[in-house]
Amino acid sequence: MLKKALPLVCLLFSQSLFSQQNTLYNPSIDVQHYVFQAQVSDTNDSLKGKALITVRFTEKVKAVSFDLANVNDTGRGLLITAIKEKGKPLVFTHQKDLVHITLADAAAVGSVSTYTIEYKGIPADGLIISKNKFGRRTFFSDHWPNRARYWLPCKDHLSDKASVEFVITAPDHYKVVSNGVRAKEIQLPQHLRRTHWIETVALPTKVMAVGIADFAITQAGEVSGIPVSSWVYPENKDQAFTDYAQATEILPFFIQKLGAYPYHKLANVQSKTIFGGMENAGAIFYTENSITGKRRMEELLAHEIAHQWFGNSATETDWPHLWLSEGFATAMTHLYMEYRHGKDTLISRLQKDRDTVLAFTKIKKTGVVDIRGRTNPMAMLNAHSYQKGGWILLMLRNLLGNEVFWKAVRTYYATYKGKNASTEELQKVFETVSGKNLQQFFIQWLYRPENPSLQISWNYNAPMKQIDMTITQQTSSDFSLALEVERIDERGKKIRSQIPVNQKNTILHIAADSKPVQFVVDPDCRLLMETVVKEIK
Repeated sequence: MLKKALPLVCLLFSQSLFSQQNTLYNPSIDVQHYVFQAQVSDTNDSLKGKALITVRFTEKVKAVSFDLANVNDTGRGLLITAIKEKGKPLVFTHQKDLVHITLADAAAVGSVSTYTIEYKGIPADGLIISKNKFGRRTFFSDHWPNRARYWLPCKDHLSDKASVEFVITAPDHYKVVSNGVRAKEIQLPQHLRRTHWIETVALPTKVMAVGIADFAITQAGEVSGIPVSSWVYPENKDQAFTDYAQATEILPFFIQKLGAYPYHKLANVQSKTIFGGMENAGAIFYTENSITGKRRMEELLAHEIAHQWFGNSATETDWPHLWLSEGFATAMTHLYMEYRHGKDTLISRLQKDRDTVLAFTKIKKTGVVDIRGRTNPMAMLNAHSYQKGGWILLMLRNLLGNEVFWKAVRTYYATYKGKNASTEELQKVFETVSGKNLQQFFIQWLYRPENPSLQISWNYNAPMKQIDMTITQQTSSDFSLALEVERIDERGKKIRSQIPVNQKNTILHIAADSKPVQFVVDPDCRLLMETVVKEIK
């Protein structure tokens, strides 16, 4: 996802604290499959819904719970009319946005049951019912991070993945897009149409999606057997089809680098999402104002397409590890842009992101892995999850080398495809593939609430024909860095030196026939750090 704004979050965090508080969400059930049936209309914002939820029990329990928003003070929310198992009514309560169902008999570990929940109401969120920029009525789900509960009964947490079906009944002038493949469309009386989409690949609720609108649709092409389509507003279809067509140029890069695309299709959808882009699995929603007709969406398309592998298929275990989604999508976008436009483009992007991270860290001192994200995931949409997360992966490439880096990325994805992973599990994969102990790297970059800050003082010692240099770390504790410094002499010759920096003060003497006319620290933008260079005269 690309955000429209940058919320801030502050927490001083330690790795041990996180490990102690890594609790499971609603651990007694593992949802296997959802069938969501909903009917919408043009006359009002009310909907009728029915959910069939199939669960496997991981504990012996006498009750089961699902997330579903209650009716609030404004009258928006959902009212349950019935809950049944095998056609028999069950006793339930619905309070504080939680449905608590008393089972007729205790569920045994490993047993599987299906519950039918019927409900109605006006969604307060999660399904955006509104008019688009052209004044047409539209319905777009918008679930991230845990907003599916505002219109769908579910286990609304990214740690639980399930296959899903959407069966939508709507006025027949609408077209419906969703995850998976369209199984059927049935014309009904009174100018209604029922559309049935089925996704057999298990998804977290955050990327389950449905869009209902007067779409113009085109097939942009096919990549490695994956159909790529565009679903847009008719009024700007020519511009939108031009912009979204770039997806067919981007997708091959990620398939080649990461492995097979994980879903049945790639639909790019103009929508009312509150985000710049929302990476719904196989049906990416983009903000409606992203369309220009000038092919300026390359970065946004690449970011959301990268999410199909990272965030959707290989998903973080919990919100504090959001960088495994957003940092990966950011890094993969950088690497695609480098492939497409060259090294200078990558350096420019990294410099911009470095400035963003350094400014953010001065305001909010928190690690990238931030425990507060568990209760406030929206606050995780910040420069640490995105820009610093991307930087960390690019620094891993610098440390390990390009070949080993990509092998580790592919191994991580292959290991956790369709599953969930933590930062610690990513670290283990990279250590196994590279044969290196990366503990210090991960601690200093992911858990410490600061970035390197170096003061570099130098002078030219003419009698000794050498540069005397002192590098002082300004942080509370020392980083271990492989610093590169480039000096340029009076003839324009560039000479680079590799300097290990791993203590408070590093003093060194560099042989030089003449005084340099310029010093460039980190010329290839390989380290996320702040530097001040001073010549002592």
